[in-house]
Amino acid sequence: MTSTPDPRRLVASLLVVRASGLLADGQRRHPRWEHDNATLRALLAEGVGGVILLGGAAAELRLRTRQLASWSDQPLLLCADVEEGVGQRFAGASWLPPPLGLGRLHGRDPAAALHLAEQYGRCTGREARALGLNWVLGPVCDVNNNPGNPVINVRAWGEEPTGVAELVAAFIAGVQNEGVLACAKHFPGHGDTSTDSHLDLPVLPHHRERLEAIELPPFRRAIARGVASVMTAHLLLPELDPERPATLSPVVLTQLLRQDLGFAGLVVTDALVMDAIATRHGAGEAAVLALEAGADLVLMPADPWQAIDAILAALDSGRLCADDLRQSAERRRRALALTCGDPDPGGMDPERPLGLLTNGPSAEDRAFASELLRRTLIVQGGKVARPRSQRAVALVRVDEPLACPFLSPDAPALAFPAAAGFRPRVLDRQTPPSWTEDGGNEGPVLLQLFVRGHPFRGSAADGEPWAEWITTLVRQKRLAGLVVYGSPYLWDSLRGHLPQELPAVWSPGQMPDAQALALDRIGLALDVPATLDGGFTD
Repeated sequence: MTSTPDPRRLVASLLVVRASGLLADGQRRHPRWEHDNATLRALLAEGVGGVILLGGAAAELRLRTRQLASWSDQPLLLCADVEEGVGQRFAGASWLPPPLGLGRLHGRDPAAALHLAEQYGRCTGREARALGLNWVLGPVCDVNNNPGNPVINVRAWGEEPTGVAELVAAFIAGVQNEGVLACAKHFPGHGDTSTDSHLDLPVLPHHRERLEAIELPPFRRAIARGVASVMTAHLLLPELDPERPATLSPVVLTQLLRQDLGFAGLVVTDALVMDAIATRHGAGEAAVLALEAGADLVLMPADPWQAIDAILAALDSGRLCADDLRQSAERRRRALALTCGDPDPGGMDPERPLGLLTNGPSAEDRAFASELLRRTLIVQGGKVARPRSQRAVALVRVDEPLACPFLSPDAPALAFPAAAGFRPRVLDRQTPPSWTEDGGNEGPVLLQLFVRGHPFRGSAADGEPWAEWITTLVRQKRLAGLVVYGSPYLWDSLRGHLPQELPAVWSPGQMPDAQALALDRIGLALDVPATLDGGFTD
């Protein structure tokens, strides 16, 4: 085992801090969590061993990962939450429909869903590696058997353990065959919660037998498949440990994960800045508790300097064992050895040039994204009739109009209905729809509902009167069509209110390509983007 002579550098190597994917300090979108460049340089010089990135364009991310690597004298773990393709976080790469769409397809066509899940992993790993990332923080292994889950929801690969286990194993194979680490999360299972751990500490009251039946099978399958890392969940399991949440619990991390499930890879905490942890423990104490419980890496401590100092103090006092931390550092080293490394460590790699993805995904990945959109779409009814009334309206429901990367002014959800004669109107969940203003006129109404679970925002569409609206509009013969983007649970709850012939679509994806495809299928397309290749099939 390779030892680290300097205790401070050993400790620092077990921290993963957050940075913007954008190059300049002034571009940071979340300065509360994203360190400025001077702080990043100091932390990396101190020996911090990893960076999680968020935001920016794919081409700029390649420059950013090079920059970060140049500020460190050791190989870095460079990761991102790209559960839905690299384009979910970095514009210009492939943005894929959320995994729950494949979970639903698995119920209809398991072989096709497994093949697509493996391709999903390959696409994500290939693009991550091309941009300098060597660690994908996915797949979500949570079984989303609670439709009201505010934070997992469509991020999960399904709602029953066997299907989720098969799909996450396929995804892991795809990612890691591209020389990029995968991460099974959130252990031991965040699917059956109604609380967002970004905001508070969820409680999962299940006993071990229930966990073995529902929550643990996907993690067992991921471990058997050789997943490189496992991320902890910020939730309390009182039947296992009534005192400490899973992230800080030796019962969960050492006994259950290490000993019972036999996991020998990297254990990383979920972000310690999340309120489930940060409101209960200081930055230093949370980091010490996590390592004491059996974690190897501390993700996003609220204050990295405090975390380093507290861990060193715990070493000096004997609370933490230096051998344990050296074992964690060795697991980190072994994980890095599994990756293909930086594709361009010292100059231009002719096979992976800087310009990769500057013109968007490869033709192969565009074709895959197109197929994935088509295969996960559900369509019923006919085509939307062109309105003859000038009072026709297209109501678009979103969570927050100012935080919708999928809804620019020229997005298909706005442009396509407008060209057909529907006046667009955007509503958000803070401004509940008014029947008098939005639905009480005499014209036809096209409803487009963008709904999915969102971290920090809770469960979307709770208590909103869409079933009542639809029933009223159908009775008045004024509902022109319905499109639900995201949540299959809202779709399931509304489709029973629709006449069979009424044009309606569920799309798990919300991005512009998903909008264009969904609206094309009910007869409202303009020019179909080249990325969709035309020729849509069920």
